[in-house]
Amino acid sequence: MKFVRRGLILCCLMGLLAGLTGCSKEPEKIEPQGKAYFSYFDTVSYVYSYAGDSAERFESRSAEVADILKEYHQLFDIYHEYSGINNLCTVNRLAGGDPIKVDERLISFLKYALDLHEKTNGEMNILLGPVLSIWHDYRTEGLDDPTSARLPTQAELFSAAQHTDISLLEIDEQNSTVRLADPQASIDVGALGKGYATEKAAQHLATQDANGYVLNIGGNIRIIGTKPDGSGWVTGVRDPKNPSESFAANVLLKDISCVTSGSYERFYTVAGKQYHHIIDKDTLWPAEQFASLTVFTKDSGLADALSTALFCMSYEDGTSLTEEIPGVDVLWVFHDGEIRYTPGLADKFVD
Repeated sequence: MKFVRRGLILCCLMGLLAGLTGCSKEPEKIEPQGKAYFSYFDTVSYVYSYAGDSAERFESRSAEVADILKEYHQLFDIYHEYSGINNLCTVNRLAGGDPIKVDERLISFLKYALDLHEKTNGEMNILLGPVLSIWHDYRTEGLDDPTSARLPTQAELFSAAQHTDISLLEIDEQNSTVRLADPQASIDVGALGKGYATEKAAQHLATQDANGYVLNIGGNIRIIGTKPDGSGWVTGVRDPKNPSESFAANVLLKDISCVTSGSYERFYTVAGKQYHHIIDKDTLWPAEQFASLTVFTKDSGLADALSTALFCMSYEDGTSLTEEIPGVDVLWVFHDGEIRYTPGLADKFVD
């Protein structure tokens, strides 16, 4: 592994239009088109095109992306149910009961999650829901009333963790049913669902020959192809100590996804200390190894899952895992500002 030290910390890849700047050579000077959606996955989503599409073509393709995001948002929603759909909220609500008939797309997703659980040695566990729910509630209360912000007790976290074994998820692919064997178990796909849906939207665009599109789904960046001249996008990498005003570096990206997990993103403060939302399954507390971690790989679902899993692993274990999965590069940022990254990123940093 190659590593360097820099004065500023590299961190979250920002895919907003202000953060995506074209390469210097762009002979046709194609202006990007953009459209935002505000409701899916509780985040803002953008579609950009550098393909020179007509307004009608771009509008049609953007609408198709929106439809895909909507469908997966409803399937993966753990807080709301929808008419005519048995989604993850339904599965959680009926935990401990009979198997539930669900959409085949949800079956495929859950099988994918099980595969990632195995690949990451259990770090990517969608059944961590009972623990994550406790942290969610405390964080929400702390943000609503900072003066009364509290931390959960180790006892209640430990009690919740007794209901997180992945074997509690029962999938019958032939009958397209799902069951949680424990009434206190629950699924949470916050570390995977958005990336998975992003990849499905990107794959659809690719089948439509939509080369030169960029999706930014709440910070999950997925680039489809290249610009018309074959170049990529110079993406600003912001400094987490001053993310609203400065860039620490630029990275050249083509036909790839990138997802960042960071301790500075979603957090609340108790007694002067920040507690973020990425929970280590071993300690049941926010992971503390890194300031941020970014995964680069074509599959946005894999990038999303690995960004969380690797954030909760030691650098040594993380590098070993990365070497076992083809086509994955990672940038680790430590709290003291040290940066380490896999060899595949060495030629992607640009001035």
